[in-house]
Amino acid sequence: MTAGIATKSSPTFTHQTSLTSTASSTSSSASSTSNADGNGAVRGIIFDIDGTLADSWNLGYQATLTVLTEYHNKNNEESLTPETYPLNSEEYHFGCRYTTPERLARHVGLDPEHPSFESVGDDLGRQFDDYYVQLVDKETAGFYDGIGDLLVKLHCGELSGADSADNKSGSSGTSAVQLGALTNACVEYAHAVLKANCPQCSSDSPSSSSDAKGNGIYQRFSSIHGANSVPRPKPFGDGILQCCEEMNIHPSQVIYVGDAPTDARAAVDAQCRAAIGVLWGSNDEECLKEEEGFKTLCSSVDELGRAIEQYL
Repeated sequence: MTAGIATKSSPTFTHQTSLTSTASSTSSSASSTSNADGNGAVRGIIFDIDGTLADSWNLGYQATLTVLTEYHNKNNEESLTPETYPLNSEEYHFGCRYTTPERLARHVGLDPEHPSFESVGDDLGRQFDDYYVQLVDKETAGFYDGIGDLLVKLHCGELSGADSADNKSGSSGTSAVQLGALTNACVEYAHAVLKANCPQCSSDSPSSSSDAKGNGIYQRFSSIHGANSVPRPKPFGDGILQCCEEMNIHPSQVIYVGDAPTDARAAVDAQCRAAIGVLWGSNDEECLKEEEGFKTLCSSVDELGRAIEQYL
């Protein structure tokens, strides 16, 4: 397959995750984690990837057009090209709230009641995953400006939490938090994006990130999952619960950050401490403000950092 992937100016696969528990056992294990306290300090931040960490929409959009064009041309006499396939960016962005197979089945005109909806979606999803994961790099799926430094600061405890003991005593900084990632794309894509982007040190504070320098922040993600490695994808909370189990923390000690309605609903389903929505992804404020699960909406990475600080 070929497609014109427009690039943007953007600011070790070491722990393959696997499905080892059912949704019920994951929930039970997470609920029994020690030190669970809804009023305690947040110990983990789990991020969505596309539209939250990575500005990858054009990669996904162009890969979608390529896969849908091939499907169309196999099933119709009239041939199309990715440039002429009738799917605009607004329709693509709306579809991103669904898992890849469901999104692609909807894009070719099938509704969930259609007898071929699942089989067509699964087939298109496999083609899409095989194609676009190999195209991931810092140009096609680069982090938004400031995201790399934010991850380093979170991991190294360099944010000044509003309620932290350190902050009250006049010094800056908090205890480091664990990092997790959960996407409705495939888990292989999640690893590819994080591995391509995660910095080894913060440009703002390189001297205080010696631990990150030695190992890289990618390896410091305690749990990474996709729709194909959890019992049920978002909007269900199964993936968040599975991440919590692997991070050995209770959902009430976790903030989930995402850019879609399904992110807010998954956080509510998993009973996270809070969900924070970002407005630089596939959904605007008009859409996300309708989601009760999002306690805060952020329009910049600086705002996101300040919002997270309130829980540290």
